Amino acid sequence: MTDQTTACSCCGGPKLILPCSGASDLGEITDRAARRLMHSGAGKMYCLAAIGSHIPDMIQQAQQASLILAIDGCDVDCVRKTLEHAGFVAFQHLRLSDLGMEKGKSPATYNNINAAVEKAKGLLGG
Repeated sequence: MTDQTTACSCCGGPKLILPCSGASDLGEITDRAARRLMHSGAGKMYCLAAIGSHIPDMIQQAQQASLILAIDGCDVDCVRKTLEHAGFVAFQHLRLSDLGMEKGKSPATYNNINAAVEKAKGLLGG
């Protein structure tokens, strides 16, 4: 299915994980959680910059995903907005600030990363 406004779990495409990877502590947590999820086989970490740059091949690959998980650190929602700007509307969204983490006050500790990983696993269906 190539329509980027819909997601089809029947197409067998990968589950993509897009973290904000921003410059704050929450960005570090999103990045490290995405890497842990990728290494555990929960999904494939994907390049948010490529989506934001509207690189055709990368957009097309993302359109083939069976599921997309956007992981934002804070309520600025850079990942969600980048995906929407590229035309994606069917994706799961996790915001770390909704888990009680605060920008500038939540170091990338094992517990914070693990909290993000566990919530993300649920959104990824695993």
